[in-house]
Amino acid sequence: MTNNNTRRDFLKTTAVAGAAYWVAGSPSVALSDSPNEKLNFACIGVEGKGSSDTDEAGRYGNVVALCDIDENRLDKKARRYPDAKKFVDYREMLTEMGDQIDGVTVSTPDHSHAPASAMAMKMGKHCFCQKPLTWSVHEARVLRKLANEHGVATQMGNQGTSENGLREGVEVVQSGAIGTVTDVHVWTNRPVWPQGEGRPEGTPEIPKGLHWDLFLGPAPERPYNPAYLPFKWRGWLDFGTGALGDMACHTANMAVMALDLFDPTSVVAETTGIVENESYPKSSSIVFQFPATDKRPAVKMHWYDGGRRPDLDILKGEDVPNSGSILIGTEGAMFSPNDYGAKYVLLPRDKFSDYKKPEQKLPRSPGHFKEYALACAGGDPAMSNFNYASRLTETILLGNAAMRAGTKIEWDAEAGKITNVPEANKFLSRDYREGWTL
Repeated sequence: MTNNNTRRDFLKTTAVAGAAYWVAGSPSVALSDSPNEKLNFACIGVEGKGSSDTDEAGRYGNVVALCDIDENRLDKKARRYPDAKKFVDYREMLTEMGDQIDGVTVSTPDHSHAPASAMAMKMGKHCFCQKPLTWSVHEARVLRKLANEHGVATQMGNQGTSENGLREGVEVVQSGAIGTVTDVHVWTNRPVWPQGEGRPEGTPEIPKGLHWDLFLGPAPERPYNPAYLPFKWRGWLDFGTGALGDMACHTANMAVMALDLFDPTSVVAETTGIVENESYPKSSSIVFQFPATDKRPAVKMHWYDGGRRPDLDILKGEDVPNSGSILIGTEGAMFSPNDYGAKYVLLPRDKFSDYKKPEQKLPRSPGHFKEYALACAGGDPAMSNFNYASRLTETILLGNAAMRAGTKIEWDAEAGKITNVPEANKFLSRDYREGWTL
């Protein structure tokens, strides 16, 4: 037995002894405060969202390693965690520190989510990965398989899943309060970064401390340009997943969970506009068609971004924000004026003025990252574990495949193939640059 396995067994045993589980309300005991009994986390990507993810790891465990392709950002975060070892290449970090790590956080640009997470899970490490879980549909399926094969605790960073308002909204919909739902509309104000542009010209000098080749990771080689970094990578096909990938795992999450919206039979981008096979469009409108199940009829989900919003009579008189969702049923509607589905209003308001909430069925969250930490210590799986998160991600990313195909795609979920436009199957995966793999 390796030292790391011994450590994991010890942590799990002490967690069970302390009843480190959360059920139907709140955790019954806190994680250990003893440094020797805390989980050891390695954090990949430590600026932007990665900064708060690293701090959450430090709140519930020991941060023993930090990794970022930008040495300036790495040094900045290291000032808070001076005992953590610094790396610019997560492959070297995992290889060198493997026996000292219990779990990882992956907060990189989208194109590196799957390779980093896959390597960690193959080594038996618990894995927290930011949304969208992966860059491609194929990668989502691979990460789900690896998580189950290696028995690790997992969580995707769509924190709305741990909002009790979202869980309550799911219960309300599933109780039948708004009747039978057949239409869902979801919208976002993204992109709030440059998008809908061709490849930039010129080959500016790479900033000191930035490891451009490591940023590229599995993506095809191209010259550095400040048009890609920082944050602006989201709009580029090689690195990001656009407005849809960035926000749908948040904003569509409540509807997906409430109605079990997985495995659409078809997806069509009603507006396209992929620019030079380089960048996602400035705005888009996409329709997902989900088949009937034994619990509900067929459902159509409409997605809008770039300032587009639904024009629905039932929303007249409501203060409709730039991001939100609405589920329309035969007896009313659930409107969420929130990126994460954490708040909701039942419409028409007068009809539901005396509405009484249904009995609680879903556990209430102790906090998003804490769910992951408790799962790492042997507790129940986090609600947004990879079995759920990978299916959500796969569904959402089919929208990007439809945009890139430029036509309606028909999806065979069991086979994992687009059936009507075979040439569009190339948009479900990618060829990895040498040295980078799943």
